[in-house]
Amino acid sequence: MIDIRRVFTHVEHIHHEFGPRAATPLVRGAIGAVLTNPFAGRYEPDILPMMALLDPVGVDMAHRLRAAMDVPVEQIATYGKGAIVGAAGELEHGALWHVPGGYAMRELLGWKGDRDAYRQGKAEEKTGQPGNALSIVPSTKKVGPPGAALDVPLTNINASYVRGQFDAIEVRVPGAPAADEIVFILAMSTGYRVHDRVGGLRAENISKWDGLR
Repeated sequence: MIDIRRVFTHVEHIHHEFGPRAATPLVRGAIGAVLTNPFAGRYEPDILPMMALLDPVGVDMAHRLRAAMDVPVEQIATYGKGAIVGAAGELEHGALWHVPGGYAMRELLGWKGDRDAYRQGKAEEKTGQPGNALSIVPSTKKVGPPGAALDVPLTNINASYVRGQFDAIEVRVPGAPAADEIVFILAMSTGYRVHDRVGGLRAENISKWDGLR
C-alpha cells in the first residue's frame, strides 16, 4: 500500500527581510514524499489502516529533514505538516497524515507518550510523560494538480502562540502529485522570523503548562 515515488527536500537560510542582517540566519526546511494514493478514483469507507502504515514514513522523513537542515535537534523551534492530494483523491486522504507526520516530528524532538492513543481518539488514555514538543502540530491540506503549492504553517513546538514564530513555508514538488498520488509534507524551522517585532510571548518564557493549554 505504501509506494514512494519521489522525496523532495527544500532548505532555506534567511539572512534578512530588507532590514539589518541577522547575526544567525533563520533556517527553514520542508520535505515532501510523493506516494501512490491507493484510494484514488474510488470511495473507500475504511481508510484508517493506511494511517499506521505511514508511521515509518513519517519517522524517516522527520530524520531526513533534520539532517538536511544540518542543525542540532535542540535548535528546532517550530514545526508544521501538510498534504497535497492528487485530483483523483479526496481531502480526507490527506488527513491520514495527522498522526504519522505530527508525532514523527514530536518524537524526534523529545515528546514521550503513546501515539496509538491519539490515533484512536483516546488521548485521555495516553501513557508516558511529555518531554518536549508539547504543542499541536499545525496542519493544512488541499486537493491539487501537479506542481500545486501549499503554504505549510509553522508554530512553536511547545506553545502555539509564540507570536514571533508564527510563520509558513511554501512547498511545491515539481510534477507532483499526479492524479493518483499524494504529497505528504513535514516542515520545521529554527525559530523567530527575521526582524520579528510584534510582541507577545517569547519562547524563552514558555512554561510546561503553556504548551499543554
